[in-house]
Amino acid sequence: MEEATMKHNNGSILCSIAPPDLLGRLAVEGTPKQREAAVRALATSAAIRSQRAVMGRINRQLRLNIGQMIGFAVTPERRLTVYDNQHQGRTFLPGVQMRGWEEPPVKDEAVNQAYDGSNATYEFYRDIFDRNSLDGAGLELISSVHYGVAFDNAFWDGAQMVYGDGSGRIFQIGGLTRSLDVIAHELTHGITELTAGLIYSKQPGALNESFSDVFGSLVKQYSLGQSAADADWLIGGGILLPALGTALRSMLHPGTAYSGDRQPGHMDNYVDLPDDNDPRNDNGGVHINSGIPNRAFALAALALGGNAWDKAGRIWYQALTTRLRPNSQFKEAAQATVDLAGTLFSSSERDAVHGAWKEVGVLS
Repeated sequence: MEEATMKHNNGSILCSIAPPDLLGRLAVEGTPKQREAAVRALATSAAIRSQRAVMGRINRQLRLNIGQMIGFAVTPERRLTVYDNQHQGRTFLPGVQMRGWEEPPVKDEAVNQAYDGSNATYEFYRDIFDRNSLDGAGLELISSVHYGVAFDNAFWDGAQMVYGDGSGRIFQIGGLTRSLDVIAHELTHGITELTAGLIYSKQPGALNESFSDVFGSLVKQYSLGQSAADADWLIGGGILLPALGTALRSMLHPGTAYSGDRQPGHMDNYVDLPDDNDPRNDNGGVHINSGIPNRAFALAALALGGNAWDKAGRIWYQALTTRLRPNSQFKEAAQATVDLAGTLFSSSERDAVHGAWKEVGVLS
């Protein structure tokens, strides 16, 4: 784990919605147009890794207010702002301001989607967990749309949200801002940075990705008024080209979301990968092995019944924000949620959560 921590702190990672193993495979095996789009997405993502790692390290280790550091407001009166990057890349971030807090919609649909998605995520954390923005102290949510040229990714860079338009070769054009669970997933990486600080490598990194999937799905379910039984448990449903797959991940049925999806749903099939510079190895399988804790959450939510945010979501939120550490492994996360289920609710909830982790092979 020391090696993984060093790599993390030296800027080798980027939390982005596109699974790097998917991009890496398409860069080698895709059609000529897919190869071009995948290589461009990988190269652009690599260029911003250093900035994001530095911001995350400052937040975790020094607990400085990132909004104040970079000049963004941290006030209840200015909850969020959306900018247009105008296809000019990271040197032009955040870009030209297009819509500020409580301003009416504009003609650019990507701006409005980023605004609405950020606001829905803020309101979910406020209403369900009494959390005031990502840092708990009213941090303004900054978003930039139209990043780069036909960029097939969206990411939290340690200070703000950044959205590409999609190339129409991997992601559908406009799909990245259209997907509420994608927006909430990426914003949740900011909460993880400021709480558990899960390092982005192997099992801690897979937990990092899983918690973002959990709350990305919950924000979507909350906005739609869906119960756990009604939810589709997909992340990024409908944003890939249909020929590639239906979604980026299936929490309930890992490994079924797209062609070549390597996600396991049980520890018997855990994919032990190196944390190296090959995107196909996914920082030691952080997007790949997140399928195991993802399935545990979906099973727990279904067993507990009702709205997933009422019980399962509260248990997982408390685990993330109060129990886990940067190097936490799957078993530690599982035991934390089992203990919290008993503390927050009763033995029946504790047994249901334990049963979910047992079914995916993490607990016995």
